Amino acid sequence: MHGRGGQGAVTSAELLASSAINEGKYAQAMPGFGPERRGAPVQAFVRISPNQIRNRAEIKEPDIVMVLDPGLISIVNFAAGLKPGGTVIVNTPDPEVIPAEIRAKYRVAYINANVVAHETLGVIIVNTTMLGALLKATGIVDIASLEEPLNKRFGKLAEKNYNAMKRAYQETIIMEPANV
Repeated sequence: MHGRGGQGAVTSAELLASSAINEGKYAQAMPGFGPERRGAPVQAFVRISPNQIRNRAEIKEPDIVMVLDPGLISIVNFAAGLKPGGTVIVNTPDPEVIPAEIRAKYRVAYINANVVAHETLGVIIVNTTMLGALLKATGIVDIASLEEPLNKRFGKLAEKNYNAMKRAYQETIIMEPANV
């Protein structure tokens, strides 16, 4: 997960890992940043497996990449190491901002998470919104599995976050490589 400090990439990783564990899977969530501050590029990593995870190293060859801030597309090599057949999920209203070689090579899912978050949450913090896009694109966990982690993390704001996630799930557009 690529985002900027304050957008919730690390929180998204933790929520996703918790939901996978609730489904009986094994999971790890790891932040990938140093002393960055709000607005600086950050990464968060999640490993999910039906088997016990023994590898604790940084993920160098992801199956899925998620970009919470489309401004990072021109700043970081967000698809570095992405496995063949991988999936890229981007917060954008326009898939044309995603490089053509990425759209030609990988499955791409996109959503205008900024609008969904603003209209549903009242703020442009896209972490839970982007989780909805991730679930639509991958089915890695069931959307209902995130309800408990959202309640624990957000308390009285959980319902709004769950609604943002469900709306993003419905509105996410998926493009297969052949559709480019």
